[in-house]
Amino acid sequence: MVNRHAVDPQFDLFIPFVADLPLRDQRETMERPFFSLAKRKRLKPIEYKSPNGEIFVNVYPNPEFGMATIWDADILIWAASTLNDMKKRGSNDLPRTLSFHPYDLLRTICRETGGRQYLLLREALGRLQATSIVTNIRVQKGKKQRQFSWIESWTDVTDESTHQSLGMSLTLSDWFYEGILMDGGLLAIDPVYFSITGGRQRWLYRVARKHAGGAGPEGFAIPLETMFEKSGAEGTFRRFKFEIQGIVRRNDLPEFHLSLETGKSGELLVRMIRREPTMTSAPSRALAPALPIEPAPLPAAAMSPAMPLFRHRHLSEGIIERIRKNFPGWDVYALQAEFNDWLDEQPERNPSDYEAAFYGFVRRYDAKNHL
Repeated sequence: MVNRHAVDPQFDLFIPFVADLPLRDQRETMERPFFSLAKRKRLKPIEYKSPNGEIFVNVYPNPEFGMATIWDADILIWAASTLNDMKKRGSNDLPRTLSFHPYDLLRTICRETGGRQYLLLREALGRLQATSIVTNIRVQKGKKQRQFSWIESWTDVTDESTHQSLGMSLTLSDWFYEGILMDGGLLAIDPVYFSITGGRQRWLYRVARKHAGGAGPEGFAIPLETMFEKSGAEGTFRRFKFEIQGIVRRNDLPEFHLSLETGKSGELLVRMIRREPTMTSAPSRALAPALPIEPAPLPAAAMSPAMPLFRHRHLSEGIIERIRKNFPGWDVYALQAEFNDWLDEQPERNPSDYEAAFYGFVRRYDAKNHL
């Protein structure tokens, strides 16, 4: 059996696994259309220009690998979080090349650690290296644009007899590395982000975190048409609008309350308001006691006649972690949306203990659908 922590002489230093690593996302990648939002292979380029014409982002996929996806970006979140943690611990010389065990990286981004996940990790690294980005964001004076890939290179050292990975390394692009180091370049994100399965939901969370995270009780509102342009999503605006309306209707995005409203010019807006924290401790990926905690009331700006607010339909961190431990592999928030739809079918379905009822629903769902 290969020792997962056997140090290969090609590596100078392995990044140690840090339990509950404080997660950070690079601010400039959270809003603009840098990634494909679809899991299928995307070969159509993204060509975005801001309404005032000052900012542009062009993303070109590789014909063989396709375009880097928003799920591939989890690796960049891990890298940004790792470097930020090293900086907080007093490291003065932060490397662009990170050497790590794939097992540790996968654990940090809440992925399974089986053989298929190692294969998917290699494919993701391939897309991150092969995707080409051209933009004028953070371009030095006198220059028009910069072109780069997310990672400059990556390696995987395997055992010759077992073909198991002994360690991997990746070298970040200058552009992304500089974004990590610059003042205000990183924003904290909730670990529950990794459980979001839909590409549009992931992108919407990142937009909300960037704009509504510190926007106060009124939050942040953005026209749907502007969202469509900034997302880089394939397909028509009509389809995008339909899907975003569905996400807002479910209103199960972590950390943020969503509602629809009409702007002064008659355009449809999505308003994002950060929910009041319901636990005094910092978010943790460890199992916490199941304590039903009533969330604080949302401000009046969060209320929308078209979007009913169910304060009693809150899941504490404890029950979420309990469900993930006892019934692994399911999307808790997708199941919650399904459970809420079932409750809404008949008004008398109003459990006195919402969390207990939902737990029972997931238990029955798992027993019926578990392979």
